[in-house]
Amino acid sequence: MSGSSGQGMCNSGLPRFLIGSEVGKIRELDDTDMRNISGSFGEDEEEDQSERQIVVGICSMMKKSKSKPMTEIMERLCKFEYITVVIFPEEIILNEPVEKWPLCDCLISFHSKGFPLDKAVSYAKLRNPLLINDLNMQYFIQDRREVYRILQEEGIDLPRYAVLNRDPDRPEECNLVESEDHVEVNGEVFHKPFVEKPVSAEDHNVYIYYPTSAGGGSQRLFRKIGSRSSVYSPESTVRKTGSYIYEEFMPTDGTDVKVYTVGPDYAHAEARKSPALDGKVERDSEGKEIRYPVMLTAMEKLVARKVCLAFKQTVCGFDLLRANGHSFVCDVNGFSFVKNSMKYYDDCAKVLGNMVMRELAPQFHIPWSIPMEAEDIPIVPTTSGTMMELRCVIAVIRHGDRTPKQKMKMEVRNALFFDLFEKYGGYKSGKLKLKKPKQLQEVLDIARQLLAELVLHNDCEIEEKKSKLEQLKTVLEMYGHFSGINRKVQLTYLPNGQPKASSEEEDVLKEGPSLLLVLKWGGELTPAGRVQAEELGRAFRCMYPGGQGDYAGFPGCGLLRLHSTYRHDLKIYASDEGRVQMTAAAFAKGLLALEGELTPILVQMVKSANMNGLLDSDSDSLTDCQQRVKARLHEIMQKNKDFSEEDYNKLAPTGSPSLVNSMRVIVNPVRTCDQVHTLIKSLTYQICKRLEDPKSADLQLYHSETLELMLQRWSKLERDFRTKNDRYDISKIPDIYDCVKYDTQHNSSLNLEDTLELFRLSRALADIIIPQEYGITKAEKLDIASAYCLPLVKKIQLDLQRTHEDEAVNKLHPLYSRGVMSPGRHVRTRLYFTSESHVHSLLSIFRYGGLLDEQKDEQWKQAMDYLSAVTELNYMTQIVIMLYEDNNKDPSSEERFHVELHFSPGVKGCKDEDNAPMGFGFRPASSENHEKQTNPGSLEDLSQDEPDRAALTEPISIQRKSPLIRNRKAGSMEALSESNTSSRGLAYRIFPSTSRQSPEIKPSGLGAQCAGLFSASFPNLRDLTRAPRKKPSSLRSLSSQAGFEGCSLVPSIYPLETLHNSLSLKQVDEFLTALCKNGSEAQFKRLKSLSAMFESHSQPSIDVDSQETPVSIPVQLNQPAAQPLWYTSGPSSTVSSAGPSSPSVAEPSSNFGFNNE
Repeated sequence: MSGSSGQGMCNSGLPRFLIGSEVGKIRELDDTDMRNISGSFGEDEEEDQSERQIVVGICSMMKKSKSKPMTEIMERLCKFEYITVVIFPEEIILNEPVEKWPLCDCLISFHSKGFPLDKAVSYAKLRNPLLINDLNMQYFIQDRREVYRILQEEGIDLPRYAVLNRDPDRPEECNLVESEDHVEVNGEVFHKPFVEKPVSAEDHNVYIYYPTSAGGGSQRLFRKIGSRSSVYSPESTVRKTGSYIYEEFMPTDGTDVKVYTVGPDYAHAEARKSPALDGKVERDSEGKEIRYPVMLTAMEKLVARKVCLAFKQTVCGFDLLRANGHSFVCDVNGFSFVKNSMKYYDDCAKVLGNMVMRELAPQFHIPWSIPMEAEDIPIVPTTSGTMMELRCVIAVIRHGDRTPKQKMKMEVRNALFFDLFEKYGGYKSGKLKLKKPKQLQEVLDIARQLLAELVLHNDCEIEEKKSKLEQLKTVLEMYGHFSGINRKVQLTYLPNGQPKASSEEEDVLKEGPSLLLVLKWGGELTPAGRVQAEELGRAFRCMYPGGQGDYAGFPGCGLLRLHSTYRHDLKIYASDEGRVQMTAAAFAKGLLALEGELTPILVQMVKSANMNGLLDSDSDSLTDCQQRVKARLHEIMQKNKDFSEEDYNKLAPTGSPSLVNSMRVIVNPVRTCDQVHTLIKSLTYQICKRLEDPKSADLQLYHSETLELMLQRWSKLERDFRTKNDRYDISKIPDIYDCVKYDTQHNSSLNLEDTLELFRLSRALADIIIPQEYGITKAEKLDIASAYCLPLVKKIQLDLQRTHEDEAVNKLHPLYSRGVMSPGRHVRTRLYFTSESHVHSLLSIFRYGGLLDEQKDEQWKQAMDYLSAVTELNYMTQIVIMLYEDNNKDPSSEERFHVELHFSPGVKGCKDEDNAPMGFGFRPASSENHEKQTNPGSLEDLSQDEPDRAALTEPISIQRKSPLIRNRKAGSMEALSESNTSSRGLAYRIFPSTSRQSPEIKPSGLGAQCAGLFSASFPNLRDLTRAPRKKPSSLRSLSSQAGFEGCSLVPSIYPLETLHNSLSLKQVDEFLTALCKNGSEAQFKRLKSLSAMFESHSQPSIDVDSQETPVSIPVQLNQPAAQPLWYTSGPSSTVSSAGPSSPSVAEPSSNFGFNNE
């Protein structure tokens, strides 16, 4: 090549070759370099083999070949003494024939948009270089059908799938049947949620379709645009043009794993937030998507090896879904580098360089041997230092604020109802729950048919139920469409008909079996309920390491990073009620800082816990004990005289202050019920008057309710509360309180008279009826509690056990953990969202089950006094169990594991400030707060702010900042050290103005750092409700960007109170074991009598919703362990639980089972 021609080529800007210099920098090749390497564009020249370099050619589009990862890796590769890197210019690749492409000994070439793969294949045939990535296989990688075929042939796990080919030549592969909640593709059924992927791997428009029970719609994924990678759409029907792969949706808890191989023996794995979750891309300060390297299990490393070899791609990226204890490959991307990881760049260059030298050095007579340095540094577990390490958080939480629940019961004997009961397998258990649109439509059809027959035949037997049939029809026809979230019908088999309560009806009992039909509607989570759940989720972060303040001064540290790096083993369960599931989704949104709609979060993060009553309960099928308790309550509350001393002993044998105070308010139960009924009549009269007023024609109440609907609510209560013989149905009292509480908070702008008096009286009645329905004496409370939540108690015990038994856990790779405070830390979190019945029952178990003796334990006595003063377990009530490990104690010591029990009565009610019970705080204070104490011995109010007033009608938006308290020394590490040195043994409740001492609470563990959730009433919600009263101008800062509908403020939530913080794990385990044993025996007797009842009705059963009934594994809790329960087999940092790796066996007397999550 002449100098002039070389100069001309440079000026024209055509071929620009890069070469690595001695110091690893990349410079432009000059003419001498060109001649030394490969002559003038393919003109072979004889060279001295001993002087020649091994040329590695990079043949790809310029965007890829000059990317930062490629540049970083090639710089490092050039440090190999005998390796030279040449980048093929894009102009040459696109415009020149392959004969004129530069020569190379090793080719790194890969397809991307616009790349001529055919020419690269021709070049490889012509020059026969060593191929790092096979080129022919790259055709297959562009077709998802071929990718899945190859994966299947290699025996690699992938989601269940079917291919829909819309090809006129192959009509047999184009059979699609679409239903409301599933599709059938060529005979293969996929229930929602399912995934729809275009067959072309270049098409990134992947859709996920959600079931109607979760809100329907779809999440539409696409190649990242700015900060978004997906968007939620209300569209629920699949695409009708193009070919697609349909596959089962894998619940991955919101995190995807991307794996990058460099040869079959090296794989780097990173976790990122799933694009399907909320579509918001997490980016760092440089605008790069945040990803966290994680460790692969031995099985996943084998999968990486198989993928690398099967597709013949040395450098290869693929996607893993970790779900249900298994790993599934869902996509293979081909050539792909890790971004922003210096460690990966070093490793990749080293592995590639060694590979090239091993293959080519012998033929070039280059003296070279593989370095013997160890590539894998042994994993060194880290500990959390001298402080106790948080190992497990278990929380049982009631759902958030909801619309009033409404219910109608009717006994049915018509054959049509029995046919429906049999059709959906009702005889299997004697109970049936119908929620799906198709099922509700069938009930509606029966109601319409019977009403039509009534008009024609005027059948007397049906006539008695006409009003209820009409109500059944009216409710099912509401909204013009069905949604399983806000309506359901329950049918219960009654072998001898329904027993009539003497106070209600005097009809003669009819013989023969019947069905009790219970229609439920309303009870939807309100916008305020969503806000409460989301804000509580945010505040919960402060319980975790690095969760205080602005992540303790370390950006990206704390719970969010803990979760993304697989050191947080999180599972969220919810009962099958829509309000409970939406509460769980909103909480997850706040906890993990997610954005967007709740439906995608619900589908991916929340597990439906419909497993043998884990979180669900049939409140209409009462135990014998509950029947007796209700009868006694009814008897006492029907006396038209003042409460006597005997009544106090009968109704409040535990001497609970909240009960005694309510009885003093009521004085005479019948007279109080008279007052309540009169007030309800007054209320309905006022609403009727409003309806007649033209100004109220378009009046919109909270959550889109109308005055007509509000009137229906109250009119029904007015009719149902007073029975035919002028006695009162006290079972309606909770509903009355429910409605007046809702209207007082959300609809107070109507200014209806006497609502506060109705609220006061109905609350006093409800404060007796609601808690006492779960048992009057301690023995009854325990018996009923066991019936409700024995499965949940067993599950909690398993959670505590598995925290330190399982070692098969997804871990963060220690080599990549710079900036992560403690890569070995694992925290197991189990969140159970449920309804009031389970919260009451679980609290009864801890209160009356014999965990501790109040006479001997002062801290427990104070806790019991506090619980006795709590009048209501309101929305968002929390029972929290925290397990810590003291790494300084002997592994076999009982002191190694430490348990704390905490409680919050949930949302503040109206007028709560006057009589709110006072707890004893959560954590130790700093000496700074100790000096400010005003009255160490006094009990103060839980909050300084006034009760919420719904009269402030302007909608308020919720600030998006984290609710954690800023700049408060008590929430920092410095405050912790102060409290541990100067105030050891003392604990305080931190408030903005005052604090108090409680010598019995012992500071321990990371809980001592927590601010916000435990130290004071919910900081952001409290500030929100108080801000308009203190500074009206502050509403401007709470902009309307996230405002919620309606006209009421969001009530703040009471902070957690420590019930006990010096329990040992052994102590708790023995307590739970004894409870489970006693409860199982009682349950076994109940189940035995139930099965005898249905012997004559052993019909073939059909699962109403097979998707909601997971296969259960029997559990044995009483099997003697080979080692003490509190023994741990290794350092705490390596021990955790991630799923179903520990076996579980069956207890003979138990009928309950769980999966191992």
